[in-house]
Amino acid sequence: MDKKVIIGPIVSEKAMKASENAKYTMLVARYATKIDIKNALNSLFKVNAVSVQTSIIKGKSVRVGQTRTEIAKPVLKKAIVKLKKGQKISAFEPGGKEAQEVEEKKKK
Repeated sequence: MDKKVIIGPIVSEKAMKASENAKYTMLVARYATKIDIKNALNSLFKVNAVSVQTSIIKGKSVRVGQTRTEIAKPVLKKAIVKLKKGQKISAFEPGGKEAQEVEEKKKK
């Protein structure tokens, strides 16, 4: 169940700056509570979260194609997690060891 709670990292300029201060931004499942997110981080990455902030990103409609058909984008949930001092999640940092292992598994 822990693998289904955390979907993946959010890679943006703002998120990368925050990761320098041990704050990591990630997409999580809609049903996930703050306690679920803390437990998933502890079991998957062996880190302790000090605080978890969640927000729901509203789904928007986008026009695509030659006929400009409207498509609805899904509603997402975002979590900003602050870790204890000195802890890091290398999978969420650019060029991290765990991130490279995940990409190698995807290629197979």
